[in-house]
Amino acid sequence: MKKTIMITGATAGFGKAIAVRFAKNGYNIIITGRRKERLDELKKDLLSSGKIKVLSLNFDVRKKAEVESVIGNLPAEWKAIDILVNNAGLAVGLDHIDTGNTDDWDRMIDTNVKGLLYVTRAVAPLMVIRNTGHIFNIGSIAGKETYENGNVYCASKFAVDALSKSMRIDLLKNNIKVTQIAPGMAETEFAMVRFKGDVEKAKNVYKGIDALTADDIADAIYYCATLPAHVCINDLVITPTQQASVNHNFRRV
Repeated sequence: MKKTIMITGATAGFGKAIAVRFAKNGYNIIITGRRKERLDELKKDLLSSGKIKVLSLNFDVRKKAEVESVIGNLPAEWKAIDILVNNAGLAVGLDHIDTGNTDDWDRMIDTNVKGLLYVTRAVAPLMVIRNTGHIFNIGSIAGKETYENGNVYCASKFAVDALSKSMRIDLLKNNIKVTQIAPGMAETEFAMVRFKGDVEKAKNVYKGIDALTADDIADAIYYCATLPAHVCINDLVITPTQQASVNHNFRRV
């Protein structure tokens, strides 16, 4: 029987790459996101991977009622979710705490923390019933160390770190694996979103760095997801070779 993976924030970056990686390996895919046009396009691409099924769910993880309604009304054939990837997340703004935009703060906390919680609360019971499952939370190296102007983004990813550890404890008796993936510098839409579309600022983030790609993260998740049943990678920090910590990297110019 084919396994089913559900990926939040699947319309770009890590989420899209994860969906493609698992589709190519014969998994049925549930993709979620806010941008319906991108979801439709991705669904079409995934179906071309082979004899798999794809369910596209258009909702915003920040909206509890939407999450509860959509996941609560999944067709019976899609309720056996084997893997959940809590990927939806973002950084917005890069300001000192005294000048920060509180709307940006709300957006990060609502997506990175509350969205992850809402989706997990809806999906985890479906795994508990079957006494099996694997939850991946996409954290960040910024959830391990802080940096100047990182304040609320770091706080949201520290929350993901803590939630991943506590989820693992809570779900231990239910035979459910929990893995946190904590990437360092990865060149996706991340910087463009953080700088609200400022192309030059976004480019400078990765200047001189051979950064991680979305495919690198997808490969790591696939590896963790396909280990023997008795093996769980709890926490995986992944950085480019040129990055040693959140504040230490070597740029080739």
